[in-house]
Amino acid sequence: MTHSDNPVIAALRERRSIRKYTDKPVSREDLTTILEAGRWAPSGLNNQPWRFMVIAKGDPRHEKLAECTKYAHIVRNSAACIAVVLEKEAMYSEMKDHQGAGACIQNMLLAIHALGLGGVWLGQIVNDQAASLGAIGLDEKEYELQAVIALGHPAQDGSPKRKELSELMLETF
Repeated sequence: MTHSDNPVIAALRERRSIRKYTDKPVSREDLTTILEAGRWAPSGLNNQPWRFMVIAKGDPRHEKLAECTKYAHIVRNSAACIAVVLEKEAMYSEMKDHQGAGACIQNMLLAIHALGLGGVWLGQIVNDQAASLGAIGLDEKEYELQAVIALGHPAQDGSPKRKELSELMLETF
């Protein structure tokens, strides 16, 4: 098997941010698979400080969450959103726990892609922690919102644009 034939490498290259969805709901089985993918992400000291909340379309918190971001149209159009938070008491190193949350979110995005679904990492929503956490009934003294993943059955293709590797290298090897 060549590197390009490897299914993990292929998934990394093919995954896209999808911001438009059909009206079809996402199954509980698919949501569980996505959450399990997040659960298996690496974390410093294996402390796994992340916690998840699934907010499906139709839940009043779905609309409240939409009101917390300039990307409200994406949230409103999604079949569900997954709030990824860090439980503050479970954290041991702010930087390492934030890095672990990023790995957790990426695992979930890859699972979404692998299931034939579409999703997008909404980061701007974390700018107002009190409002965003309040919208889903969580206390900012206990939790720190890392991102909201909006997801659903894709109604668009994503953009494959990436900088060339040479533009990202600080020196050649």
